[in-house]
Amino acid sequence: MTSTTRAAIWMSGSILSFTAMAIAGRAVSSEHDTFETMLFRSIVGFGIVFFYALSTGHLRDIGLHRLGYHALRNLAHFTGQNLWFYALAVIPMAQVFALEFTSPLWVIVLAPFLLGEKISRQRLIAASIGFLGILLIARPETGGVSAGMIAGATAAIAFALTAIMTRKLTQDTTTLTILFWLTGMQLLFGLISAGWDFDISLPEIANIPWFVLIGCTGLLAHLCLTNALSLAPASKVIPIDFTRLPLIALIGAVFYNEPITAGLIFGAALIFAGNILNLRGN
Repeated sequence: MTSTTRAAIWMSGSILSFTAMAIAGRAVSSEHDTFETMLFRSIVGFGIVFFYALSTGHLRDIGLHRLGYHALRNLAHFTGQNLWFYALAVIPMAQVFALEFTSPLWVIVLAPFLLGEKISRQRLIAASIGFLGILLIARPETGGVSAGMIAGATAAIAFALTAIMTRKLTQDTTTLTILFWLTGMQLLFGLISAGWDFDISLPEIANIPWFVLIGCTGLLAHLCLTNALSLAPASKVIPIDFTRLPLIALIGAVFYNEPITAGLIFGAALIFAGNILNLRGN
């Protein structure tokens, strides 16, 4: 089995995990706000990471190095994930995924300011094409941009910031340490955000499996994606990841009666083209 085939298998796991997390997030959105969703997700995620580190003897390896930078990164991810869950509840899931895929294009725009990287003309063109895709999806001329669309687009920016800061952390920090502080800090952020009014709605028994699914798939998706990128270049991995969009569009149409519009199709195609052009410019 070639490394590309193994990468494709890992990406299949990532695609299924992100899709399952979206479905689970939609399932609990009517009874829990995004802060509560993030709190319960983080409880599950932190429990998994903590007991894995404890059982393998790596808990002692997790230190306080660059703790402040971890906090900034995790705050960006917490913000983006909350906006993502909110968008899932109010706009079609395919729109959320399409807007999420602009995250690599935001990295192009932000990297020169945060990492000192130069932006080439090809990458600038790639970002411009992707942003045209956003306009097609949002279709502001048909009645304005909704709060859900703004949330989905802003989530992509937050995820881009997370990716940029992750790139810096991986230079001298293990994946386990990054995941430990990610889940631990987001548990704290979720507790503060959901409990500031001392009114946290505990999940009903019927919703507990959904939250377990959200917590497990959130970790599994990033694990699968990381392994896929370790086996094959991004130019081969990212196009596979984009199959999440037609899959969630089909699920949305069949189970949630969500429309698949021409604007969504052509906008997603432009975002995909922008990402491919960016990868070829690396």
